[in-house]
Amino acid sequence: MEIKKKIENLRTELREHNYNYYVLDNAIISDYEFDMKLKELQALEEKYPEFYDAGSPTLRVGGAITKNFETLVHEHRMYSLDNSYSKEDLEDWEKRIQKILGDAPVEFTCELKYDGASISLTYEDGRLVRGLTRGDGFQGDDVTNNIKTIRSVPLQLKGDYPPKFDIRGEIVLPFEGFAKMNQERIENGEEPYMNPRNTASGSLKLQDSALVAERPLDCLLYSIVGVNLKLESQWQMLGKARDWGFKVPKAAKLCKTTDEVLEFIEYWDKHRHELPYETDGVVIKVNSIQHQEELGYTSKSPRWAMAYKFKAEQVSTILNEITYQVGRTGAITPVANLEPVLLAGTTVKRASLHNADQIEKLDIRVGDTVFVEKGGEIIPKIVGVDFSQRTLDSHPTNYIDHCPECNTQLERTEGDAKHYCPNEYGCPPQITGRIQHYISRKAMDIEGLGGETVELLFKEGLIKNYADLYLLTKEQLIPLERMAEKSAENLVNGVAESVKIPFERVLFALGIRFVGETVAKKLAKAYKNIDALMMASAEELMGVDEIGQRIAESVVLFFKNEINLDIIARLREYGVQFEVSAEKLQNQTDLLKGQTFVVSGVFEKLSRDELKKLIEDNGGKVGSSISSKTSYLVAGDKMGPSKRTKAESLGVSIISETDFIGML
Repeated sequence: MEIKKKIENLRTELREHNYNYYVLDNAIISDYEFDMKLKELQALEEKYPEFYDAGSPTLRVGGAITKNFETLVHEHRMYSLDNSYSKEDLEDWEKRIQKILGDAPVEFTCELKYDGASISLTYEDGRLVRGLTRGDGFQGDDVTNNIKTIRSVPLQLKGDYPPKFDIRGEIVLPFEGFAKMNQERIENGEEPYMNPRNTASGSLKLQDSALVAERPLDCLLYSIVGVNLKLESQWQMLGKARDWGFKVPKAAKLCKTTDEVLEFIEYWDKHRHELPYETDGVVIKVNSIQHQEELGYTSKSPRWAMAYKFKAEQVSTILNEITYQVGRTGAITPVANLEPVLLAGTTVKRASLHNADQIEKLDIRVGDTVFVEKGGEIIPKIVGVDFSQRTLDSHPTNYIDHCPECNTQLERTEGDAKHYCPNEYGCPPQITGRIQHYISRKAMDIEGLGGETVELLFKEGLIKNYADLYLLTKEQLIPLERMAEKSAENLVNGVAESVKIPFERVLFALGIRFVGETVAKKLAKAYKNIDALMMASAEELMGVDEIGQRIAESVVLFFKNEINLDIIARLREYGVQFEVSAEKLQNQTDLLKGQTFVVSGVFEKLSRDELKKLIEDNGGKVGSSISSKTSYLVAGDKMGPSKRTKAESLGVSIISETDFIGML
C-alpha cells in the first residue's frame, strides 16, 4: 500500500505542477525537478503495472500508434457560427434576438476567436475519456491518444465538475513554438510549415502520439455542453471551466450593450498582434443560458452567437486565366487562376469570381493585377483591380455563352445569380455531381464510395445515374484502378446498406433543386411517402410550413421529368425507403395541425427540445417569437415578463407544461 500511495502522491503533485506551468503560466519548480519526478513515477509504474491509471501524467509523453482514426458521432452537434463584418451586421443580429426574446434585457459575453483546429473533449467523472475533431459537426475523428499529449488539457479535473459533459475549444500552436519548429526544419534541410493553424490541425492526425507530444500545442477552451449542467450563463461557464482545471483565455468581457461589444472588438482589432496565438475575430454570445435555449438554432448555426471577423488580409497578384466550373445543379462558377501568392499563411493559386455580374462590375480582365482577400470565405476572392497596372492592349472579359463541358447554350433566368447549363442529364459534371450528392454523408452516407470513385465509375461507363449504383458487382469493380477486392466488397456492401436510410434523407439525396436537409424533412413529414408528394400541386406544396413558390415549382418540375420517375421506380425496386417508417408514423399525429406554439422558460417534466419535438410530431408549428399568428404560449419558470405581456396584449392563450401534455 505504501507504493500505491507514493504513486498516487506523485501523480497528484505532477498534475498540480503541470496545471501551474501550462494553464496558469506560473511554474513553482524548475523543469529539471519536474522531469526527475516524472521519471521517478514512470519507473514505479513500469515496476508495478497493477497500479495503472489512464489519467497518469506519464501518458503525456505519447507512444501510442493510431493507424486509422475511428469516426464517431458527436453526442451534441458542433455547430458553425454566422459571421459579421460591420456594426450594422451586429445591430441587425441584436434586433433579431430582441424580436424573439421580447424586451428582456440581454447581456453578451465577448471572447477572442482563436484560429486553430476545433476539438470536443468528453469528460466522465472528471476523467478525459475522448477527444474528437469537429469533422462535419455531426461526427468527427477520435484523436484521444494525441490529445492526451497536450499539457494544457487536464486528464483529471478538480472541484465540483458535473458527472459528464463535453467541452469545446481550439487546438492552437503558439507563434513562438511554431517559429522554433520551423527553425529546426530549416536546419535539417526540410521545408518549413506554412502557418500555425494548418500545422496544429495536421498534428492531431499524426499516427505516432510521441511525435505529437514533441510539438508545443496548446488547447484553449470556451464552451461546455451537456445535460443538467446547472450553469446559468456563459460568463459563469468560463469561470467554472477555469476552476475545474481548463485553460480558458482571460481575454473575455461581459458586455451589457452593443456599444460595449464594439469597444471590445475595436480594442482587440488593434492589439491582437500582441497575443501569442493567431486570432481572426471576436465571438459574441448571448450570456444567459436560458436565453440561448429560447433562441435555439438554425439548421447550421446557433441564433445566440455571432462571429465578428477582423478585416481580412489583402494581397495583389496577376490574374493569368479565367476558367469555368459546372456544379451538380448546372450552375456555372467562374474561377480566377492566379500567379501564386502568399495570403494569410497559405499559398493562393485560385480565387472565386462568383458570377458574370461581379466580373463586369469590377471590370476584371485576364492579365490584370488584382487584389485578393480571404475574409470569412474559405476560398479566397478577388475584391478589386489595380487599374494603374493595366496594359494598353487589355480586353474586357467576354463571359462564356456555352457550357465548357458539353457545349450546350447557357441560360440565365431573371432572379438567378448565375448562368446555368440546362443539359441536366447529359452534362458530365452534373451527372457525377448528382451521384456525389446522393452518396454524401448527410444523404445516403454510402461507405466505401467517394467522389474520385464516382468519377472513375462514370468514366468507365459503369454508372450513368445514382440508381445504377445498386447494380454494381464486385467482379465489375476489382479490375478498376486502385480497387482491391476488399475495397470493392466494402463499396457493394455500402450501397446495399443504404436501403435502410430513412425517407427524409432519401428525399434530400435525390438532389431536387432548392430542397435542402430542412425542406426535405418538412416535405417527408407533410406527405409521408413519395407517391403523395409526386401528386402534389405547387399550390398544395406552398401550404407546407416554410415552402415558398420557388421550392414548390422546383419539386413539381422534378417529378414531371420522365428520367427522374424512371430512376425513382428503379430505386423503389432495389428497396430504397420511399415512405416514413411505421415506427415514426406511430409517434406522429395531426392533433395540433394548424396551431403555432411559442415555448419559453424552464420546464420540469420535459426539456425545451422535447416540448418542441412533441409539437412538431403532432402536426403543430414551433414559432420563435410571439405574433398574432401564435396559438399558444407554453410558459415555464423564469419566463421573461415581456413575453407574457405581449401574449396577453395579442390575446394569445398562455398554457403551462401540464396543460400542453393534457392537450395530447
